[in-house]
Amino acid sequence: MAGDLALLAAVSLLSVLQQSRFAQLVGKSRMKHKVMPPAVTGAPEFERTFRAQQNCAEFYPMFQTVLWIAGWFCNQELAALLGLLYMFARHKYFHGYAQAASERDKDVVGDHIKRLAYVQVDGLSCLPFVH
Repeated sequence: MAGDLALLAAVSLLSVLQQSRFAQLVGKSRMKHKVMPPAVTGAPEFERTFRAQQNCAEFYPMFQTVLWIAGWFCNQELAALLGLLYMFARHKYFHGYAQAASERDKDVVGDHIKRLAYVQVDGLSCLPFVH
């Protein structure tokens, strides 16, 4: 039974590590710009990093839920692959959002990858209920 869920568990663990890294980067930005908790305003660089982390955290429960439903009821391998693709796009999003707008390259491809991966995993999670 546990082996049946190994890929989903691995992607979930990697995503936890990714979220932890994003939080760690916010902490480093707090120290660099001397923004003491619980304050969430300060230097623009800190605010962008904080907001990027918050945006990622807001979608995290949905990502986990959809990943596990898709993997459990449909195809674990495909759900895990799409989950990794989503995480890659989330990484690009975080680091792109944290940059100043004038320094950002318009990562339209990364944004589309993230949306496509999420929609595909979301669709895959709904398949068992559509008969």
